[in-house]
Amino acid sequence: MSALVFGGLAVAAGVSAWYGLPGACLPIVKAGHRAAARLRARRVGIGTHDVHYLAGGRGETVLLLHGIFGEKDHWNDFARHLTRARRVIAPDLPGFGASGRLADESYDYAAQVGRLEDFIDTLGLRELHVAGSSMGGTLAALLALRRPQQVRSVAFIGAPHGLRSPRSSAMDRLIDNGRAPLVPRSRAEFDEMIALLFERRPFLPYPVLHAARRQAVALAASNLRLWHEQLRDRYLLQQRLGGLRTRTAVFWGERDQLFDVSGMESLLCLLPAATARVLPGVGHLPMMEAPARAARLYARFLAGT
Repeated sequence: MSALVFGGLAVAAGVSAWYGLPGACLPIVKAGHRAAARLRARRVGIGTHDVHYLAGGRGETVLLLHGIFGEKDHWNDFARHLTRARRVIAPDLPGFGASGRLADESYDYAAQVGRLEDFIDTLGLRELHVAGSSMGGTLAALLALRRPQQVRSVAFIGAPHGLRSPRSSAMDRLIDNGRAPLVPRSRAEFDEMIALLFERRPFLPYPVLHAARRQAVALAASNLRLWHEQLRDRYLLQQRLGGLRTRTAVFWGERDQLFDVSGMESLLCLLPAATARVLPGVGHLPMMEAPARAARLYARFLAGT
């Protein structure tokens, strides 16, 4: 058999596995992205959960917190721009990703902040910078309020959850009509959710997209419970943010359909000294949609420039 024919068969087999056996390809894809970001998978016991997390790099510690129904690997492309100068830690928050979820436990903000405190204590983190997306941003602020001497800075990579925006967003309108737009129950609803999250959807390898869709639909009933827990704290950050004295930055996507960019006004009324940038043409998840741009702005903030 010629090398050309053999190579063609190998490519065909790879394509077949990529689309026919995405579950088998997923660990390979994730391993590649983690390696590019200089991150390695670890885990630690926290109470009733084994918390899985990614860690890598050297320097001051940066803790990255994902949003609701997110996971640690959503930070890979963002983190690759930080790990040469910072130590990066990105956990699957308890209740999400590989860290698992227990039917008899709550995953509201009060419970999750307590678990975060246990996590950083178990890892022996004395001082750290904390950045988060959406729910993760709110957790970052709440953690800083609890531990102002330990958290050196807070950054919202995309809009945080919990502010009142002068203009309602697409998601606000869906919620007010009784919908749970981040809890898809079918492939069609999953595609609608993706369109809501991104202005320009980043490249998502098929195994990643396939796994995310299957998991979201399979966990719909359980996800709905967590959705309602968070909905009870719909404006929690609005109530608490004014007490934050930690140095803070926000990088808000101009085209965010979950939390309208007019919410920046609410944030700056509460934190007038915050570093604030609107990211043109970006949706709700800048660390995935514009990772290099968002990481560059964040690195400048950390450096104080």
